[in-house]
Amino acid sequence: MTNRNKNLPLRSGVGIVVLNKDNKVFVAKRIDNQKNFWQMPQGGVVMGEDYLTAAYRELKEETSIKNVELIKELDGLISYELPKNLLGIIWKGKYRGQEQKWFVVRFLGQDSEIDIKTKNPEFCEWKWIALENITDLVVDFKLHVYKDVKEKVKKILS
Repeated sequence: MTNRNKNLPLRSGVGIVVLNKDNKVFVAKRIDNQKNFWQMPQGGVVMGEDYLTAAYRELKEETSIKNVELIKELDGLISYELPKNLLGIIWKGKYRGQEQKWFVVRFLGQDSEIDIKTKNPEFCEWKWIALENITDLVVDFKLHVYKDVKEKVKKILS
């Protein structure tokens, strides 16, 4: 089984660090999540779509957030692989993980504009947290991604 999974491609994806006026980071808890794991908005790139367009689309689809300005596109791509128990379940078994382009945006709206009860809801709760704490709440297999993103965002904010 493991050899076959290595043949599966990585899905092309995006991640979005949404900062509010106090430089707190938007995180949300997935509906399908049994534990207390939180994540930043992220998702797949549709064929023919560029990374930034995908990031804005995913952000709107998952959070209803539209009122943002781009601060920075983070350098490089960061990938993660799914743990064995999720292989074949997530993304209909087509991918072994995701290779993501990350963006940092400033939320210009009011918290009342954020609505996670979207057409196809992915989240059941959301909150603003300190950048320092994003690695405390993330699922294990994405921890290295969040550590990398946190360090890059710290440099931008310093």
